[in-house]
Amino acid sequence: MRIYLSRPDITEKEVQAVTDVLRGPNLSLGPKLPEFENAFAKYIGRKRAIAVNSGTSGLYLCMLALGIGKGDEVITTPFTFIATSNVIMMTGAKPVFVDIDPFTMNIDADKIERRITKKTKAIMPVEVFGNPAGFDKICRIAEKHKLTIIEDSCEALGSALNGKKAGSFGKMCVFAFYPNKQITTGEGGMILTDDDNLADMCLSLRNQGRGKSGAWLSHERLGYNYRLSDINCVLGLVQLSRIEEIKVKRKQVAKWYQDNLAGDDRFIVPAEPAGCDINWFVFVVRLADRFTRQNREKVLQTMRDAGIQVSNYFSPVHLQPFMVEQFGFKQGDFPVTEFVAERTIALPFYNNLSKPDVGIVCDELRKAVSRL
Repeated sequence: MRIYLSRPDITEKEVQAVTDVLRGPNLSLGPKLPEFENAFAKYIGRKRAIAVNSGTSGLYLCMLALGIGKGDEVITTPFTFIATSNVIMMTGAKPVFVDIDPFTMNIDADKIERRITKKTKAIMPVEVFGNPAGFDKICRIAEKHKLTIIEDSCEALGSALNGKKAGSFGKMCVFAFYPNKQITTGEGGMILTDDDNLADMCLSLRNQGRGKSGAWLSHERLGYNYRLSDINCVLGLVQLSRIEEIKVKRKQVAKWYQDNLAGDDRFIVPAEPAGCDINWFVFVVRLADRFTRQNREKVLQTMRDAGIQVSNYFSPVHLQPFMVEQFGFKQGDFPVTEFVAERTIALPFYNNLSKPDVGIVCDELRKAVSRL
């Protein structure tokens, strides 16, 4: 590959911080864990933060802490990474999908209320690609029906809606730090909440069910080893300290793409909706409606052959084989999601992607579509 889909932004500062931890006495459950949690809670503006080993683990612990389980339903989107639905199913609850808005690609708030039943316990919306559009309306619906919001902010660190940061809409929220995210800890995630009881439960569940005393062989409940090491935490601390610099870089790369592809009616290019301040997770363009999924697959292969790593983003969750087998979903159940997903192209996107490389990507994209 000449140009990769994603690359982490690691400086000498991160390398030195990790090296310092490696030379110290605490590789796990040391001082960098609470330091990272406190810094993250302060940045988002939440009372408590609990670091875990992945965003998936964080979402699962939220479900458990809230007591969601067999017989319950959780409303979510079929246009997301599979973990959003997996954690619902892991508790024995059922994911109830609502189709998306074709412009924001977030769950369509106008369609949520018709899917609420007596079994509905929560709504788990996702800020898809970092876009928080519509989350204010989702909050109003949840409040009206006395439902809990578990905010999947795994793609949205640094984004905001009308000045309110992603991660501050739900009763609980989760961020993720995989290497393609806005900041990375290698692997890792963070739960945030203002509820001390929920936070304490997540702390216990993360650490083998240990209680507040922290006694090593004292266990109050069934728990898990979802801890995040001090190595990961110190990496996260340095990355978080650079978040505004990172945000500027990502916005610049997004603008280069937007300017380069402007006016070409073969593409639908993402932009910030009114009131949204997006710290882009990935940059996904769509082929215009007249193109087909087969056209998109040819474009992807042509670009890969040219040495440019691209991907579809996302595949509909409800059409994954195990979802079809368990719930009987079929093509046509969520037509907007299916239509959008057939035309998405995730372009190379990361902090230090250069303007000339963005130009190369756009040139190759235009060439690939012209060949159709």
